[in-house]
Amino acid sequence: MDVDIWAWVGETQQQLSEAGNVGLAMALGDLPAQAYEGRYPQLDVMAPAIAQQAEALELPWLEFYARYWHLIGRIGDRAQGAVAIDDAQQILAFAQREDVRECPAVPAAVEALAIVWANTDGPGYAGERLETLGAYLESTTPEKPAFSGLVTQYVAALIDAGKPGEAVTYAESAVERLRTAGREASWELGAESARALLAAGRAEDALNALQAAAEFQADDPVAKEHRDGVRRALILATLGRIAEAVDALPDLDVVGEHPRVWVEWAQAVNKLAGSAQITNTWQLGRVVRQWMDYFGMMGGYRSRVELALVAGELAIGRQGVWQARLLADLAESGSAELRDAGDLSERIAALRATADTTAEPEAPGPVEERVGLFDAADGFNADPERWVGWLSPLSGQDIEATRRHTTTLGFLGYPATGADIYWKLLVDSDDIATADSDDIAYLTTLLIEARQDERLEQMAALLPHAAQHLTLARLHSARERWQETVDAAEHAIHAGAGIEARRLLSGAAQQLDANSRAAEVLLEVLDELTDEDVWRMIVMATSAEDWETVRKGAAKIGMPIKSAEGPIEEEMGLIRLILPAPDGGQRQVLSIRTGPATARLALPQPRGMEYNAGDLVVFDPQLLEPVPDDPQEQQNFVPPFAAVRILRPGGYTSYFFDGAAPSEEDWAEFTEVMAERGWPMWVYSDENYTVTHPTSSEPLPGVFGWVAVPPDVSPSEVDALLDDATERWVHPLAWLDLAREIDVEVERHERIVKEYGL
Repeated sequence: MDVDIWAWVGETQQQLSEAGNVGLAMALGDLPAQAYEGRYPQLDVMAPAIAQQAEALELPWLEFYARYWHLIGRIGDRAQGAVAIDDAQQILAFAQREDVRECPAVPAAVEALAIVWANTDGPGYAGERLETLGAYLESTTPEKPAFSGLVTQYVAALIDAGKPGEAVTYAESAVERLRTAGREASWELGAESARALLAAGRAEDALNALQAAAEFQADDPVAKEHRDGVRRALILATLGRIAEAVDALPDLDVVGEHPRVWVEWAQAVNKLAGSAQITNTWQLGRVVRQWMDYFGMMGGYRSRVELALVAGELAIGRQGVWQARLLADLAESGSAELRDAGDLSERIAALRATADTTAEPEAPGPVEERVGLFDAADGFNADPERWVGWLSPLSGQDIEATRRHTTTLGFLGYPATGADIYWKLLVDSDDIATADSDDIAYLTTLLIEARQDERLEQMAALLPHAAQHLTLARLHSARERWQETVDAAEHAIHAGAGIEARRLLSGAAQQLDANSRAAEVLLEVLDELTDEDVWRMIVMATSAEDWETVRKGAAKIGMPIKSAEGPIEEEMGLIRLILPAPDGGQRQVLSIRTGPATARLALPQPRGMEYNAGDLVVFDPQLLEPVPDDPQEQQNFVPPFAAVRILRPGGYTSYFFDGAAPSEEDWAEFTEVMAERGWPMWVYSDENYTVTHPTSSEPLPGVFGWVAVPPDVSPSEVDALLDDATERWVHPLAWLDLAREIDVEVERHERIVKEYGL
């Protein structure tokens, strides 16, 4: 992004603030950090909102800015592929509009399209990437901010086109051109140059290039450390410097949230799996299998195939012959989605050939005893991959073996394979109508996880009425089709289905905001409910203000309620409520618990929030943090709970104050006055906040915060009280927004703000 863009951002932040959109203004400058730091829930909320606001304000550059960062948050670290191609093409078309094309950041849209093509199928889109990037590079000089990013993607495209030598030369030329222009290459360009050298068979030079790039600034500084570690480990492993490679390789818990590095990380681990320092376990295989599914959903077709082949080789190292064969099948089916399969067929054939010559692990006992041996195995230390192989001879014939074998397959990430076996045993044999309810549930779960919805509906049609609708309700719930879930679960309950149908109906009704019905369906079988069910019923009944049902639930779990009827309003101690912030993040608000699932917010919130002090909030009574073991820590522990909804707003209004901090005596008197009025007040500044002395320019301790007042208090009353409470302070306090609202002493407050640098 060019400096002109940041100037636009600053100006628009000011415009939004003045228009009262403080939350949007704050989030605007935070979008790049949200994209780089992985704060995707915030980014996915705020970027579209800012783009919409920009469109309304007729600021196309700003709209481009918001849409661009949202896209980068998806195709950068999250490595989305085909699912993002249309969006990348649309933003490029948007960038070519008459009122946008002069924006200096427009080339970023070209870079983004190249990235998403690479994420989808790097070699398959290599030609398009080179052509599109080359057209822009012809008119882009090294002095322009876009140059380094475009060059990096061009080098990556040359590598994927099978031209690593040309990629090396191009990267070296670009670095020199940047140096001549007085600019430094980015870390990303240096790292891509190292990848080109590695692809060209020059691993030692690749290591040197990566080391040299370590001093460069990264476009994505948050990701630099783990990306550098993964690439360094891969190069070192290629060089056979195993111990150094292991030391450089980031742990799984570091890379697990960064799909962009998964393929390289798995490739490095594959090279190191024969060493004593890296343990090739079934857990590793399960994780890589989950990564494959992620890329399958995101349209990362090439990455999915590459991971299948790596996972297959790792499985061979664990003697997981059955798994290697399935992975070869997955790689083969995945290669059909690629535009350029290259040598994949040979690599897949090689994996299958290796599997055919690999000895399977010796079974723990005779075939006829394996179900019993499985049940007797140590559930913590047992290897589920091996048990899949050992149970395989019985699966599809013996029902007990089939249950264990297929559910273990599903656990390891192969639900479709498990579903095929179960299907032959129960459906193809025409035994499904009389099958045990557990078997129907197991097969249903496998089909849902395998996303074989049509097949599941076909099976449901063969079931008795209650089981049929229960099965459909499970499917609809898994796909978040809430009204269909309600309808199917209602049919199942009327046909005599058990508690599971009621749970499905209740959960779906809650999603549809039919909380009264959601609670009622559980209350009808109160004696059958677990404590977890009861708490869910309490939350839904509270949302519906069905206090009688809340009291019945509280009695069931042994929670005493003093009042016998009407709304429950008791003081049950302090809690922390976790509520959404305008920028898509979260805020913790100290609150007073008033009932089993209600609390009243105790702290004033800034303007622009959807909640404030005095609001009555329904919360989920499931603790978000465990109670500390240390008795002393327990005394200071304020339990956190997730807010569900605002039950009744308190109608409070917040006013901002800012200025130099008074003496302790004056501050104590000020807080006492607020407490006497019952006006919640909270200081948001910390000890590091300072203001400027108006004459000496020396820093002074500062204080800023919010005071909230109930709906029967007028703004003029607030102004008068603040004026009276602070008139004897050495340094004045400012409440400019309030002064402007009532048009009283606005100039005085503006002067205070200016003189004290507030």
